[in-house]
Amino acid sequence: MIVGQKTERPLLGRIAILAAALIWGGSFVGMKSLTEVLSTQYLLAIRFTAATIVMAIVLIPRLKKLDWAYLWRGAIIGACLFGAYSFQTYGLEDTTPGKNAFLTEVYCMLVPFMYWVVDKKRPDRYNIAAAALTMLGIGLVSLDGTLTLGRGEALTLVGGVFFAFHLVAIAKCARDRDPLLITMLQFATVSVCSWVAALATEEPPSMAVFTPDALGAMAYLVFFATCLTLSFQSFGQQHTPPAAAAILLSLESVFGVLISVIVGERPPAQVWCGFAVIFAAVLISETKLSFLRRKKRT
Repeated sequence: MIVGQKTERPLLGRIAILAAALIWGGSFVGMKSLTEVLSTQYLLAIRFTAATIVMAIVLIPRLKKLDWAYLWRGAIIGACLFGAYSFQTYGLEDTTPGKNAFLTEVYCMLVPFMYWVVDKKRPDRYNIAAAALTMLGIGLVSLDGTLTLGRGEALTLVGGVFFAFHLVAIAKCARDRDPLLITMLQFATVSVCSWVAALATEEPPSMAVFTPDALGAMAYLVFFATCLTLSFQSFGQQHTPPAAAAILLSLESVFGVLISVIVGERPPAQVWCGFAVIFAAVLISETKLSFLRRKKRT
């Protein structure tokens, strides 16, 4: 959530974003297990309803600040988030957690250019190079030998586009607003949209699916991969420029694939090449290759 352009605490901001990326990376395996027992919209409805309740309890002293400006801003941002998570979760049903993690990160390529359109701040050549390298890394991970995408990969890419819309919406709509209240309103919007979609299109789940393992995975999603991470992201992106924040958040996908490897997934060599390309993109985005320029001067 790109809330502004303040960069008074760049190190703390980046640490917060990396912490969010790490926790999100760990959520893909749990999400995959839940999509096997819960339909997409019921999964999102339960997840974000619980997260809304948690945030509302924590923020009771601040709720008196809510007004119409907060509500419409939160609704716009939340609608983008609903589209992002819906397509991402639909895609996860038909692809691996590792591919889903990587393909979601298409937003890191789009954010600098979308932000240019809405805020008239042109990305520099390092932003453009980092975005191009990130796209190459995505291709190395997701495309098969015929350079085609399956249904799961295509849906995940659409989710990535919505995540880009979401980040830009935050940048424009959440300035000078309490980031935690905006976060809670996003959750509430996703909850409402998900319940409407679930009741209209999906069969309700039976109570038998709520096993201890499923409840544990859901608890991780609610408390860590939703409430905690979006709070970290809210703080971190207040102190990190949009293009750099998007590239750092792309490490979520690296963490996601690494964790999926730990639990048994075995990606081919080209995936590891994709890792290297993504890390090169992060290096370019964060350093602007200043270490090379210093070396030349010496």
